[in-house]
Amino acid sequence: MRIKLGGLGVLFSLFASTGLAQGPEEAAREVEKALHLTPDPDNGRKVYMICTVCHGPEGWASPDGMYPQIAGQQASVLIKQLADIRARNRDNPTMRPFTSPRLLGGAQEIADVAAYIAALPMNPNNMVGPGFDLALGERLYKDQCAECHGASGEGDADDHIPLIQGQNYFYLIRQFDWIRTGKRRNADKKMVRQIQRFSQREEYAVLDYVSRIRPPAEKLAPAGWLNPDFPDYVRPPRQGFPAHQPIR
Repeated sequence: MRIKLGGLGVLFSLFASTGLAQGPEEAAREVEKALHLTPDPDNGRKVYMICTVCHGPEGWASPDGMYPQIAGQQASVLIKQLADIRARNRDNPTMRPFTSPRLLGGAQEIADVAAYIAALPMNPNNMVGPGFDLALGERLYKDQCAECHGASGEGDADDHIPLIQGQNYFYLIRQFDWIRTGKRRNADKKMVRQIQRFSQREEYAVLDYVSRIRPPAEKLAPAGWLNPDFPDYVRPPRQGFPAHQPIR
C-alpha cells in the first residue's frame, strides 16, 4: 500500500465537522462504553490503516516529535485520547478529522484499533535527549513523576495514565509544554499544577531521563522489524527503520 500524503487536504475538508456531541461528558460516556467491549484486533488492523499516514505502520511515528510513538501504549489510554479528541475535549486539529464517524466508527472501532495498537512492538531505537543532566532527571522523575506514571514509566491502565517509557524526546517536550500552558485541555489537573514550577533545566533533564527508560524486552521490536500487516507501505528512511523500501 502506498500512502499519498496529498490526500490529507481532502480529508481535512471533508471531515472538519464531526457532527458529534462534544465535551468531557460525551467523551467519558464513549470511553466507558469502549472499555467494556470485546475488541477485535483484526478489525483494528483495518481501522489502523488510516493512522499509518502520520504514525507509520509500526506506530513509531518520527523522532522529530510531531507525532508520538503509540505502539505498545495502554489500550485504555488510547481509547480515552481518541474519545477526547473526537468530542473536542482535547484540541488536536490534525487528529480530529481522523476521528470522524466516516473514518472511525463508534466505541467498538475505538476499542478495536486501540487493542491493535497496544499489541504493536515498540521502537528499540526511540529518540533520546542529549544526556547532559541525567542525575537531576532521575531524581526529579522519582520524586515528582513515578507516583502516577510508575517507577519504569509503565503508566496505569485503570486510571488512563499513559505509558511514557520509550517515547521520543521531542514529543515529550512538546506535550510537557502544552500541558503546562493548558493547550492540552484534557491533561490531569494535578500534573498541570505540579509541572508549572519546573525550571527549563528541570524540564529538559527529567524528559531526557524519561526518553531513556527502556520498555521491557518483550515489548520491544527485534532489530530491523517492519510491520508485516503493511508489506507494501513505502517507509521513509529514518531512525528505527532499515533503508530498503518497501519490503516484500
